[in-house]
Amino acid sequence: MMNGEKIMTYATITAEADARGTKGVTLLTINRPQALNALNSQVLAELIDAFAAYQADSTQLCAILTGSGDKAFAAGADIKEMSEKPAAEFYLDDFFGPWTSEIVKKTRKPWIAAVNGFALGGGCELAMMADFIIASDKAKFGQPEIKLGVAPGMGGSQRLTRAIGKSKSMEMCLTGRMMAAEEAERSNLVARVVPHEELIAETLKIAASIAAMPPMATIANKEMVNSAFEMTLDQGLIVERRIFQILTASDDKVEGMAAFIEKREGQWKGR
Repeated sequence: MMNGEKIMTYATITAEADARGTKGVTLLTINRPQALNALNSQVLAELIDAFAAYQADSTQLCAILTGSGDKAFAAGADIKEMSEKPAAEFYLDDFFGPWTSEIVKKTRKPWIAAVNGFALGGGCELAMMADFIIASDKAKFGQPEIKLGVAPGMGGSQRLTRAIGKSKSMEMCLTGRMMAAEEAERSNLVARVVPHEELIAETLKIAASIAAMPPMATIANKEMVNSAFEMTLDQGLIVERRIFQILTASDDKVEGMAAFIEKREGQWKGR
């Protein structure tokens, strides 16, 4: 349901375009506070729909994902949903696969995770799917799946290791311990830690600064940085040069350089 303030309300999430008056920024909120915003199939389906709507809306240029309430961003996947599921169904359904294939891969525009509390298991993995994380000083991260007799399944062993290195990642996965916000920033898991009460306001400011950039260049910069994890240095440098060269043919390149020379703000066309 959409109201006059551009807020789409689902069963388990809300989606607000031009969030809190911030032009070009969409705020997505997981809204299951009674379950500490645990992730289940319905949350996944609704987030897929909301991210697709964000990607398709040319007026929305940066998104934020957060959790409702003060306790949790998302305290993991819904154990009740998984406890009785046969192994064959996990495999045949490619369980957890759509989090990457339908959200990460199909969302070309930037999005930020604003972690307001516990980000454990699937919650930590979801936060790491974002382009970067802004954390409340009350945030806590962890991959405690080993305590359930399993292991990360939404990218925890892979994205966490790429973010903080093998030693800390191995320790966290083998012990299931939680990492507080200060250590997470020190370990390069999060970009910035802000006071809990200021989390959404500060993240909106960051998102607004991104939304004010040339849209095509924003997507290109995101693709460049992500490519660094997928190829050798030589390959990455070639990709970077080619994307740079493509951008030099854009209207926004002409406008951006003219605006710089003329000492004025650029007026972007997004092409």
